[in-house]
Amino acid sequence: MAKKSKDKKAKQKEKNRHRGAPVGPVTSLRESPAPWRQWGNDIDPEAIVQMERACQLPVTVRGALMADAHVGYGLPIGGVIAVRNAVIPWAVGVDIACRMKMTVLDWPVENLTIRQDALEDALRRETRFGVGAEWHPRRQHPVMDRDWGVSPVTRVHKDKAWAQLGTSGSGNHFVEFGELEVWDEHLPIPPGRYLALLSHSGSRGTGALVCEYYSSVARERQRQLPPELTRLAWLPLHTQEGWEYWQAMNLMGAYAAANHALIHDHILKRLGAIPVFTVENHHNFAWKEQHDGEEVIVHRKGATPAASGSLGIIPGSMASPAYLVRGKGNLASLNSAAHGAGRRISRSQAKRTFRWNDFSALLRERRVKVLCAGIDEVPAVYKDIEEVMRAQQDLVEPLARFYPRLVMMAPAGERPED
Repeated sequence: MAKKSKDKKAKQKEKNRHRGAPVGPVTSLRESPAPWRQWGNDIDPEAIVQMERACQLPVTVRGALMADAHVGYGLPIGGVIAVRNAVIPWAVGVDIACRMKMTVLDWPVENLTIRQDALEDALRRETRFGVGAEWHPRRQHPVMDRDWGVSPVTRVHKDKAWAQLGTSGSGNHFVEFGELEVWDEHLPIPPGRYLALLSHSGSRGTGALVCEYYSSVARERQRQLPPELTRLAWLPLHTQEGWEYWQAMNLMGAYAAANHALIHDHILKRLGAIPVFTVENHHNFAWKEQHDGEEVIVHRKGATPAASGSLGIIPGSMASPAYLVRGKGNLASLNSAAHGAGRRISRSQAKRTFRWNDFSALLRERRVKVLCAGIDEVPAVYKDIEEVMRAQQDLVEPLARFYPRLVMMAPAGERPED
C-alpha cells in the first residue's frame, strides 16, 4: 500500500509540473496600456476592446491591430503584440503556424480552361479536408523524423499528426487554382499571366491540442488574472512549460509547412507540372525579434509578417483576389500586415442568412467554380479585400494579384479550426 501511495504522489507531482501549478499572484496589470496603433476603420468594437486588454498585460511592450481584425479568443484575429520574455498560447492561436503557399506552374494560364477537368481531378484526388481528415496510406515527409518528444502533447500525438500529414483543416482553409497577374519586375518570374496553385491551412489537430494544453497550463499558473484576461495568460520563457511550448510551437510550424509541401507536390505530380516559383508565409505564431532596442516576442495572431523586402500572400475570398506583396518594414506595425480580408459576419449568422443561390450569379461573373465549401465561407462573410489593401498601403506593396478559379474547401457542416 505504501508503494502505491508513493507512486500516486509521484504521478500527481509530474501532472502538476506539466499543468503548471500556481506560483502565486500574478504581477499587477499596467497602470496604462502599452502603446498600440490601429489600421483600418471597419473593425468590430469588441476586437478593439480585446486589443486594449492585451495591452494591459504587464509583459506587453507594444501592439498593433490590422485592418482585417475581428473578434477572437483572447487576442483578436489581426492582433499583434510584443511581450518581454514570455509567450501567450492564445495570442498565437489554435491553428499554430497556419500559412499560405503559392506555386506557379509551368503550364500556360489557358489550361485553366483547356485542362479544367484535369485540374479539378487533381484537387479532388490529392486533397483531404476537415476535422480528423487522414491519408491512407500515410504520406511521407522528413518532418516526422524530427524530435517529437519536445513536449508531452507532441510526443503523445505524433501518430495522429502523421496520419493527418498532407491534409487541410476546415473553416476558411482551401486549396485552389487560379490566374496570377504579375506586374512587378523584380520577382523571379517576369510580368505576365500565370496558372498558380494557392493553399491555406495549418497544423491540424495536433496544433490545436498544443494550444489547448499550454493555455490551460498558463491559466493554472496565473489564476488571479481578471476573468476577461484569462485567455491571455502567459508562460515565462525561462520556465519548463514555456520552453516546452516554444519548442512545440516551432515543431508545429515545420509540420504546417510540410502539409503544404505535400499538397503542392502531390497535385503537381498528378498533373505532370513543374513549379517555376513558390512563396509562402505564416501567421498564428510568435517570433523573437528586435524592436525598440530590445529582444521581444512578437505574437501575430492572424497577421502576416511584413519586414522590409519579405514576400507574403494576403487572400480575399473565394470570389475576390489574393495579393502577393512585399513588406515595407513599418516599425509602427511591428513589421506586420493583415493576413486576409477578415470576417465581417460570424459563421452562425452566415448559416442563418445565406443560400448558395444568392451567390451563383457572382461566382459565374468572376469565373469561379466551387468544388466544395460551406455556406459560412461565401464571399459576403468577408470584408472588401480592396479596402483592406488601401488601409495598409504603408505596410505592404502589392506585386501581383491572384484570381481564384477552381476552389476546394471543407464540406458544409465541418467544425472550423481557424
